[in-house]
Amino acid sequence: MPKQVTWTLQKAQAFFEQPLLELLFTAQQIHRQHFDPQQVQISTLLSIKTGACPEDCKYCPQSARYRTGLKSEKLMQVEQVLASARQAKAAGATRFCMGAAWKNPHPRDMPYLEQMVKGVKAMGMETCMTLGTLDKTQADRLANAGLDYYNHNLDTSPEFYSSVITTRTYQERLDTLDEVRQAGIKVCSGGIIGMGESPKDRAGLLVQLANLSPPPESIPINMLVKVKGTPFEHKEDLDVFDFIRTIAVARIMMPASYVRLSAGREKMNEQTQALCFMAGANSIFYGSKLLTTSNPSEDKDVQLFRQLGLNPQWTQVKTAPPEKIFVNTLSENSSLFAQNQEVEQKEDASSFFYNAAI
Repeated sequence: MPKQVTWTLQKAQAFFEQPLLELLFTAQQIHRQHFDPQQVQISTLLSIKTGACPEDCKYCPQSARYRTGLKSEKLMQVEQVLASARQAKAAGATRFCMGAAWKNPHPRDMPYLEQMVKGVKAMGMETCMTLGTLDKTQADRLANAGLDYYNHNLDTSPEFYSSVITTRTYQERLDTLDEVRQAGIKVCSGGIIGMGESPKDRAGLLVQLANLSPPPESIPINMLVKVKGTPFEHKEDLDVFDFIRTIAVARIMMPASYVRLSAGREKMNEQTQALCFMAGANSIFYGSKLLTTSNPSEDKDVQLFRQLGLNPQWTQVKTAPPEKIFVNTLSENSSLFAQNQEVEQKEDASSFFYNAAI
């Protein structure tokens, strides 16, 4: 295995300063060395416990400190979560992510969380959770239940962090990632672009992620969604080229990781998303909602994939029992799916949308 590169802020900043087209060319070359450029990993995200969060993240409508009109909801019943997972699988998602608005999970919640992981895993899907801070015991329990990924974003650089949140330290976030890694769970960690941070802060975030040992297997890059009632609702719009540039540098610095287009994608036109894929993004959240914010509809993503010649990547979960799955049409007008068509599980999941090679 090649030795991991140790990144400096100066090295990262040098990438951000490159001409954009040169940067995209380099990122695409690196991307093709590690991934099939026509394959995109598909995840679906569900809020399993909404609102009333004690944290003060200035971008988040789920904080109890801000009046955003969000209705708080208790932890969902296990079967409700599993029903949503079945729908996500039928729509083509291979990873099911479950998010709870907590500072940390309570002991009383752990048995239900473990049942959710086991139930989704049994469907043959990868599992991911984001629940706030974890201690060693909680991380071990989730690992034993079969959790594949744990999401805990660093959000931004250490220097800009106090401008975003004060109720959780940067080191606490790093400690949680370490507990997750030590438990044998894969790490999903990224950040948010457009909160008023500088290009140096974006470079600083990527340096923190890339120097984790090993780097996160999954890196969600979010564009700030400005929600009314949050302190960041009036932030200036981000130049989309700055977002695309961040995707490209993430791909160069973490060549073997999945780089995911996450929140904010609804505000991106097709051309912006295409450039993000060219920059090395190879994962998206699929479905009309991300926790509490909107996301492009499934039909729009089907159309975009068809225009760009992209296919969903199939991920085989070895611990799940072999089974057959039923793929339903995403819409009555979509000719990309055969309604109730029985599809044998296989590594090539191009039949979920269409085959770009045909």
